[in-house]
Amino acid sequence: MIRVPELLAPAGSPEALCAAIAAGADAVYLSGKRFGARKLATNFDEPELLQAINYAHLRGVKVYVTVNTLIRDDELADIGEFILRIYEMGADAMLVQDLGVASLARQMVPDLNLHASTQMTIHNREGVAWAACNGFKRVVLAREVPLREINKMKDIGIGLEVFVHGALCYSYSGQCLMSSAIGGRSGNRGMCAQPCRKPYVLLKGERDEYGRPKNLVAVPSKEKFLISTRDLSIYRNLDRIVHSPVQSLKIEGRMKSPEYVAIVTSIYRKALDAISRGSWSPSRDDELDLALAFNRDFTEGYLLGAKDVMGRQMSDNRGVFIGSVAAFDAQRSEAAVRLSGTLVPEQGDGLVFLWPGQEMGLVVQRPHYKDGLLRLRTPERVRPGAKVYLTGSTALSRKAQKIISSAKTQIPIDLYIVWEDGVPLVDARPKGDAGDLHVQVRAGFKMQEAVNRPTTAQQIEAQLRRTGRTPFVIRDVDMNYPGGLFAPLGALNQLRRDILANVEQALLEVCRPDREKIAEARRCLEDLKLAKTSAPLEGRVPTLSVYADSLETVRGAIQGGCRQIYFEPRLGVQKDRAKRMLELLQGAKTICSDAELIWKWPKITREGFLEFVRPLFSKIACDGIMVESIGAAEAVMASNPNACIYGASGLNVCNHLTVRALTPTFQLLTLSPELSKGQLARMIALSRQSKSVPMLELVVQGNLEVMVSEDCIPYLDKDTGDLTFWGLQDFRRIFPLRLDDEKRTHIFNAAETCLLDWMPELFEIGLDRVAVDARGRTEKYAREMTQIYLKAIEMTEKGGESLSEGLCALKDSIRPMALGGITSGHFLKGLREELS
Repeated sequence: MIRVPELLAPAGSPEALCAAIAAGADAVYLSGKRFGARKLATNFDEPELLQAINYAHLRGVKVYVTVNTLIRDDELADIGEFILRIYEMGADAMLVQDLGVASLARQMVPDLNLHASTQMTIHNREGVAWAACNGFKRVVLAREVPLREINKMKDIGIGLEVFVHGALCYSYSGQCLMSSAIGGRSGNRGMCAQPCRKPYVLLKGERDEYGRPKNLVAVPSKEKFLISTRDLSIYRNLDRIVHSPVQSLKIEGRMKSPEYVAIVTSIYRKALDAISRGSWSPSRDDELDLALAFNRDFTEGYLLGAKDVMGRQMSDNRGVFIGSVAAFDAQRSEAAVRLSGTLVPEQGDGLVFLWPGQEMGLVVQRPHYKDGLLRLRTPERVRPGAKVYLTGSTALSRKAQKIISSAKTQIPIDLYIVWEDGVPLVDARPKGDAGDLHVQVRAGFKMQEAVNRPTTAQQIEAQLRRTGRTPFVIRDVDMNYPGGLFAPLGALNQLRRDILANVEQALLEVCRPDREKIAEARRCLEDLKLAKTSAPLEGRVPTLSVYADSLETVRGAIQGGCRQIYFEPRLGVQKDRAKRMLELLQGAKTICSDAELIWKWPKITREGFLEFVRPLFSKIACDGIMVESIGAAEAVMASNPNACIYGASGLNVCNHLTVRALTPTFQLLTLSPELSKGQLARMIALSRQSKSVPMLELVVQGNLEVMVSEDCIPYLDKDTGDLTFWGLQDFRRIFPLRLDDEKRTHIFNAAETCLLDWMPELFEIGLDRVAVDARGRTEKYAREMTQIYLKAIEMTEKGGESLSEGLCALKDSIRPMALGGITSGHFLKGLREELS
């Protein structure tokens, strides 16, 4: 038998949990009502969570609880309590995004398995190695990591998990702020509004003297959903993943129905079982069922190097093509459909009719045949030639219900029974993952000498075998019955119930920590005093940093008076990239002769980039390196242990425990743009209670980066010419976008963050630095914006009655320079936490 990876299914509701287990999942992942990345799913309250864990464990299925959102300081006490509760319940693992939460869990419950969520954006070998060294048992890799890179991670000593089926995000998970920027609903808080599924128009144009767009024109395209991906399905090449180092295969879908979960999980279960026997080949019928369950067209994704990841034509369920409209009878309002293939719609099915520029959906009512064509009543006129798709199948629903209702996952129990002075003594031995477990049960009755009709051994055994709808089945019964005794059937039935109840309790106890460990975790939580969510503020005068990506913007920032530059060189199309990188960094160093120059790395640093930069360390004289991920930091330390490492916003620093966790590695940390001023103040104050704290910085000016994707949008337009601005337009906004040197698309907020008039508050909360992001802009923008912010810092330090008026005047001078207007982002109100 070939050993196959774990099959991990989604459980967004109690019903979906039962469906996943019935369909053959080895493990499920689910969330409480708070702290999960799918807040809009049904999810589980605490009593339901306990029931779910017990239900799964009694059927030999593991439960991973997701705590994969970013957590604020005012929530740390609650998250500590939640961690303690799921630990008590016997959860098999906890998925986390927040580094502070991970460090808290390691302190409180070191024997609770930690899984690094895909929201952590771990996308290289170095990040996986960091996780292995920091207490994680498994890493859910970014969906963008290809199998060829995963195959090089097999010797790290940590479990690897990948998605194999379901929806794909356009952006790297954990780095998407688009929903947050547009409407305050953050994907990092489980509230994503899915802006990637909306229609957009691609624009191209020129830049003005500040880098703002002008002379914009729309790029002609029949495709409207420019950042919508297809759905992932690895089914056809599942055996390739089985033979890789991957330990767990994950199905996406906590927002999907129990029927969807049942169908998809059962198909992958059947495939894995066949692969383990060495007898698998893809089933066309199963592929059809996967498509009928839900699809936006399928792709094998970046995992298998597919080139068809994007599905820009539509963003909703495609269904399965079944035929075309041959004719339309206007009098009867009836479409005649010529079917293609074997699928025949039936009463209650959902159909969609598509023709250029239009679509129409309906539920099939009283279908009939005439002249070899399927006749269907339609609510409106349908054009002949329209394509017909089956989007909802009652036959598939029946199949799903059969899977759910026919589940027979039962734990075998062997019974060994002796009699002591007429009292049955039972040694129950359940078989399974619990090991050599013996459960002793003494009957609550004494069997008496029979007067005329003694109870036979066969009758006793028959009553004990009646386990019904419980998760148990009696396998072997070994009785040393003396005979000649009598017991009422009701007493034997009660003995059976006592046996099963005691076995159930024993099996569940095996999965839970002992009371001493729980008490120790409680003491640890209380000692941490997480309920203390404030500390004295220590106001500071921040210095100014500027992000630049060209020698021109470096020069502009220096001319404006900045003495701290984060330089992310844009190489462009170069034959000798290493030579060009050295030239640019040396040029920037020359410009920054009396200023601090930090080499800023890209947000995504996959294998190719790291191999490219490693030989350059010894040739570059910078004052430090700025990274956006923990894996990149590890790569820097491996090549240059003495390097000063700066952390950019991609690290998602949202609480003081994250600051503390990153302190040994980083000299500076950029704080999350999703925090309000009160939340920032609390985090900074609590962070400063530690002896050693990195410098803390906030980006206060610039277009916030809201997505980074492996897709390359501008290449939709082949006629690029010398144009230098690209943008995505929705109904009223234009989101700037840029390509990096590895042809990834970076999308930026439609309005420019500007916190200049809040400079007194920025002083008050105790920031060490404030930053202007001038990447993608011009020398003039960098120079003038630097001058404005340095003036604002000077004015605020001096104070005076005219400060507010002076800052407002400076802000007014920013408006003509800003790209898309200005916004205070989340600084004033924070994120939306509820739908309203």
